[in-house]
Amino acid sequence: MSRLYKSLFGQVVLALILGVIVGLVWPDQAIQLKALGDGFIKLVKMLIPFIVFTVVVHGIAGTGDLRRVGRVGVKALIYFEVVTAIALALGLVLAYVFQPGAGMNVDPGSLDASALGSYKDTAGKLASGGLTEFVLKLIPSTAISGFVSGDVMQVLLCSILFGCALSLIGPKGERITSLIEDLSQALFKTMGLIIRLAPLGVLGAIAYTVGKYGIGSLKQLLQLVLLYFVSVAFFVFVLLGLIMRIAGFSLIKLLRYLREELLVVFATTSSDAVLPQVMAKLKNMGIRDSTVGLVIPTGYSFNLDAFSIYITLAAVFIAQATNTPISLGGLLTILAVSLITSKGAHGVPGSAIVVLAATLQAIPTIPAIGLVLVLSVDWFMGIARALGNLVGNCVATVAVAAWEGDIDRERAHAVLDGRVSDELPR
Repeated sequence: MSRLYKSLFGQVVLALILGVIVGLVWPDQAIQLKALGDGFIKLVKMLIPFIVFTVVVHGIAGTGDLRRVGRVGVKALIYFEVVTAIALALGLVLAYVFQPGAGMNVDPGSLDASALGSYKDTAGKLASGGLTEFVLKLIPSTAISGFVSGDVMQVLLCSILFGCALSLIGPKGERITSLIEDLSQALFKTMGLIIRLAPLGVLGAIAYTVGKYGIGSLKQLLQLVLLYFVSVAFFVFVLLGLIMRIAGFSLIKLLRYLREELLVVFATTSSDAVLPQVMAKLKNMGIRDSTVGLVIPTGYSFNLDAFSIYITLAAVFIAQATNTPISLGGLLTILAVSLITSKGAHGVPGSAIVVLAATLQAIPTIPAIGLVLVLSVDWFMGIARALGNLVGNCVATVAVAAWEGDIDRERAHAVLDGRVSDELPR
């Protein structure tokens, strides 16, 4: 038992329990602990751009094979689009079959639009920009803009270009490549120190949530919340489980390997909080640096599986709740629009509501004011969103690595089976 509490996993579990207790017994004081969770996430985020840069640059330059890097990128994008389309379709089908909003008979005119705040304005900008604006946003104003703003996709673009340049200049770039490798190790060591604070971050996030919303907050719109959790669980254990089996690995063993990161994401509802640690663990499994460095950061914007389920499920729910009829063509329109708007989710404040609003603005038959209905339970659905997105990106990395032959299968099985320690150096 003492060994469990000395491990990070045990400490996070204990923090979860204490957070619930504090939130129930001292709700007013618990709300003030939100700063612990926010502070922990900010500490992690400040290193993410530099870790992505060093991992991607070293992975590409160290490989020396730009064709391989290109193949990995293309295969990853193909995988993302196929799996995202399946996730979007799943949300539509489940909403249509179970009809969580049927019978609510909500009059859109009775809803308070002020609750949406600035969400609609941000959504308008996202929707009006379209694909062109999204692509242009990937290009930073300067080489360091992405590092300053924390935009992972902009950092990734600079990293790919710089890594390719080092690879092309040959031996002259070896000293820089070696320096970047050393810097990467130092950054991961720094991240190891920050990760030790995860229990405090979890304690603060859970205490705040229970203190503010109460333990019974899920009673409101319970059917929608439960349906969404079941949908994400079905997607993870059936579809992603099948993908892992095809790749030659066990999803359950992968989830056990990532148990600490999953607990942190559960408490903070942010997969950003564990991005560096996840990258380190996947590399520890024997996956090539360049593959991890390309697939994980790209997946955070292009492979939001659980988020995709949320968009279509919530859109149809709002239509049902407001008695808005949707034809087959309307359902297909939701699917097509969501396939584009879902790509702009990462890095947008209040991304779930914002992207959902942008989707509805492209489908005027569904009253956008219906977002108020979803807003009240968005945080709880955010738990499943963050967990599903994280698992989806980890599975994508394993799948692409297996597809490309960029994984040491013997080591991966040894790590997942527990024959090799899964503890990373702190």
